[in-house]
Amino acid sequence: MVGDNHFIVRGPLPDRDTALALARHWSLIQIGQVTPIDLLRWSISTREFRENLEWAVAVPGDGEITPAVAQLLAELSARGIIIHHYGIGEFSEGFS
Repeated sequence: MVGDNHFIVRGPLPDRDTALALARHWSLIQIGQVTPIDLLRWSISTREFRENLEWAVAVPGDGEITPAVAQLLAELSARGIIIHHYGIGEFSEGFS
């Protein structure tokens, strides 16, 4: 999730630097853009059952978290999934 935008992603839980790189890569649509080799382990999923989601990462963005995304994060947290908040200069876990 990036601010008021979110992506359902297939792949392993990314570390902070990778999560930020994925957010930058997918936040701007560029015709003919080639995915960097180090980001090929992840892909955007257009459909996914909530029960299949295993991790969540939030990175800073320009907008506020939408109510729908906040609800999804709350549901994941209730299932015991840690919401990883990767700030520009910080790392924290948990969702409030």
